[in-house]
Amino acid sequence: MHTQTVELSTNLLEMRLNLSGQRLRLAHLSAFGAAWLHTDIDSPLFAVTVDGMRWDTTNLQFVQSHEDGSVDGIRHTVFDFQGPGFTVEEHVLAYEGSSLSEVWQTIRNDGDAPIRLERIDTLSITIPNIDMQLLSFTGRWGSEFEPHRYSLGKEIILHADLQSRSGRSSKGNHPWFALTRRDGHVLSASVVWSGNWIFRFEPLGRDGYQISGGLNDWEFFKDLQPGQSMDSPAVVLTLGGNLNQVSQQYARVGRKHWYPRNELSSRAPVEWNHWWPYEDAEINEEVFARNVVEAEKMGFEVCTLDAGWFGPSDAGTFWEHYRGDWHLVNQDRFPSGLRALSDQVHARGMKFGIWCEIEGLGEKAQVAIDHPDYVAQRNGERLGYVCFGNPAVQDWAYATLARLITEYNADWIKIDFNLDPAAGCNRTDHGHGAGDGLFEHYLGYYRVMGRIREDFPHVVLENCSSGGLRIDLAIMRYTFMAFLSDPDWAVHDLQIFWGASTMLAPNVLLHWTYSHWRNLNPPPYQIFDPRDPNLTVKTWDYYSRISMLGLYGLSQRLPDLPDWLWQRAEQNNRIYKEQVRRFVKEADLYRLTEQPRRDGTGERWPAFQYSLPDKSEHLLFIFRLPGAPAERSIRLQDLDPARTYTVRGLEGEFEHTTTGRTLMEDGLHLDTLGEEESVLLKIV
Repeated sequence: MHTQTVELSTNLLEMRLNLSGQRLRLAHLSAFGAAWLHTDIDSPLFAVTVDGMRWDTTNLQFVQSHEDGSVDGIRHTVFDFQGPGFTVEEHVLAYEGSSLSEVWQTIRNDGDAPIRLERIDTLSITIPNIDMQLLSFTGRWGSEFEPHRYSLGKEIILHADLQSRSGRSSKGNHPWFALTRRDGHVLSASVVWSGNWIFRFEPLGRDGYQISGGLNDWEFFKDLQPGQSMDSPAVVLTLGGNLNQVSQQYARVGRKHWYPRNELSSRAPVEWNHWWPYEDAEINEEVFARNVVEAEKMGFEVCTLDAGWFGPSDAGTFWEHYRGDWHLVNQDRFPSGLRALSDQVHARGMKFGIWCEIEGLGEKAQVAIDHPDYVAQRNGERLGYVCFGNPAVQDWAYATLARLITEYNADWIKIDFNLDPAAGCNRTDHGHGAGDGLFEHYLGYYRVMGRIREDFPHVVLENCSSGGLRIDLAIMRYTFMAFLSDPDWAVHDLQIFWGASTMLAPNVLLHWTYSHWRNLNPPPYQIFDPRDPNLTVKTWDYYSRISMLGLYGLSQRLPDLPDWLWQRAEQNNRIYKEQVRRFVKEADLYRLTEQPRRDGTGERWPAFQYSLPDKSEHLLFIFRLPGAPAERSIRLQDLDPARTYTVRGLEGEFEHTTTGRTLMEDGLHLDTLGEEESVLLKIV
């Protein structure tokens, strides 16, 4: 039987499919000289379960393939398959200049009776039975990006599938994994979805492993009426010679094709936010205004009013109770209204940000009484949010956010989500079915974010969810950056940055320097005190430089800072804006060491290298953590071995000249840093 080869390769990725008769299979997948597929058995690409029966490329009838055009370096190929009463379109995107591809399916009911979709594996590939290590991350509040490593072929057989059932993409597990072979080559995948997802690793004995994943089928089903269709969540597949190469593929494609950009976000602005030192208990217009005055002097570019501004005019209200009543401004706290605060911020040359949990529904919110049809419920019980599967909620949410932007002249909206929808809403009077409420909620949420971006292109949308519990490649196509975690103590910061940067570029990772919390029951290590007699300039620089690794912000009582700390914070703001952030925005990131761990284990001398695309300049961050040995040599990467480089501190405190070969083979030796100290070096 004649076999036809379909080539989907780019300059870095080799991807070939074989068509034999009416059977299509993935035949070759490789990059950087390493092949990943098991060539002796079929790799079915995808699988869908329709009315209780599983269908994939081995039992569906292949009809045709066609190119859907190449736009901005993205090659889009579609493969059409026919089943009994339905069709499946397999979409494959190949991103030129990368080893990254993206796949999803469109399933259409073209029969004359309803069909039920019960499981959709967007990705289904077979890999050889070789020794590999699986890296994944779990996520809980205050313990995001906790690493877990398993040996594929041993522990993985006993290990549960990687998945989320919380209704938030990175609560439980983060929607990403990396498989590393003995030769160091890495295969990574990520589900492009903000709700429940799954990756399965099913042993096939000597035949290898079936890796499948996409939308989680737990408590999910979707009924398609004749003529209706649905798109599955996409899965991104990335290959590299090591984990840094994989991360750089994600970051480069993200910067070029996925992340929204506007003038403000492209600046990578330095942000002040009121929350941790004041929360909603102490914030009012006088407090905010006094901080705005100091923020201008210190060089901040955005001032954000977090929760506590809305609800009844009573200074004693608790912000969670009135989520949803965004039309109310707490007049006791803000008697002049929010536009007055916004005008003050703008008058001082800064941008105004405001917090809103547009999905959240507080127990005392009037909107639930006025609009009971907005309320997400499961089996008759309220779930604590408004269901975006209801088109009326989408219209209300859009109008609410548009009003916040226009009435308060907002430049930045911090969009939070502080609860677990789990399986989601199963009401059937919202426009969705009993089994797809959470699925339709997220599609509705994306529509609202897309409308806001289209109609207010100058406004930055920040993604937050109890800190970092909804971080994924879908939501990052609608929002401009991800807030990584609520706690921000130093070692925790380093752990989450190391983990998050495996999937996202540094210029969309927002976190704050070690904050001063008013909370009376903070996490054990969230104990920053600006008047601690043991706090030194070097320690403050260590805290600040950690948050300078990505988008950089501060949550402190600015008027109350000691003079020396105020001045050093102002100086660090200037250093970040003038010398650091262009690397954050443009450079490739190399994690030069293993991940530091918040529990005191892991790497204790973490180091990060930023290299501009033309390799002309590099920036090096090195931190000595508590418990670290007194000295360490850090080996740099991807330098010209024959070139002589000058290594100097950004403030002239250090200068050293040596060759690229020495920096890569022997490393940069450090033996003068104390614990909780750092160096920030430019290499030219």
